[in-house]
Amino acid sequence: MHYVVLERLSQRDSVLHRRDARAKIVATLSLLVALAFLPNSAWLQFGSMALLLMAATSMADLPVRILALRILVVLPFSGLAALASWLAGDPARGVAILVKSCLSVYLVILLVATTRMPELLQALKQLGVPDAMVLGLQFVYRYLFVISEQAQHMVFAARSRMGWQEGPSVRLKPHSLGLRTAAGLVAVLFLRSYERSDRVFQAMLARGFRPGQLVAKPSKLAAPDILFSGSAVSFAALLVAAAKFGV
Repeated sequence: MHYVVLERLSQRDSVLHRRDARAKIVATLSLLVALAFLPNSAWLQFGSMALLLMAATSMADLPVRILALRILVVLPFSGLAALASWLAGDPARGVAILVKSCLSVYLVILLVATTRMPELLQALKQLGVPDAMVLGLQFVYRYLFVISEQAQHMVFAARSRMGWQEGPSVRLKPHSLGLRTAAGLVAVLFLRSYERSDRVFQAMLARGFRPGQLVAKPSKLAAPDILFSGSAVSFAALLVAAAKFGV
């Protein structure tokens, strides 16, 4: 479960972890916007962005391999877009799509891996994001743990009822679930998760939860936080300017 790993990484203590969540959100958004505006031939700027991300990962004392593996989630989607550009006779654009996608996803992963979720949600609220959207994100994140546990129990129960079969290498291996069984599990999981979500919400209301209520307390920006976000915005602007003027 990727989000469990990122949740554990966000509990660490480093220079990047101690920065205010709002400063990190502003820095991440500015770099994402810069990536969107960079032309497909801005390889020097792409390399500079990658070096910055590696330096930030080192500052945060995070394992590069674990974060990089999370990029694989987006590769099927960006890979199709890149393949379409490649087949259309523009391989440079296809490679640029892959590079931009990987860098963008790594930026977001780095933000989540260095910021506790309650602090991130509180920062979004302080930045003016509507309460309904923040509340929805809060529920989605917290319910991921519940639904993933339910899914694991269902898969384990299904496999335990299907027995075992002899594998090609003499070792025993469980029967594959099959498309029909997997589709049935997804349908049952949806029904159970829908019913359970209603029970969870009613239990939260019974314990005093009110919409707009968050766990983290509002934070105050310090000078290092302003310097951090300002440096990121300046770096993003510098990348776009350098690409525009052919530097």
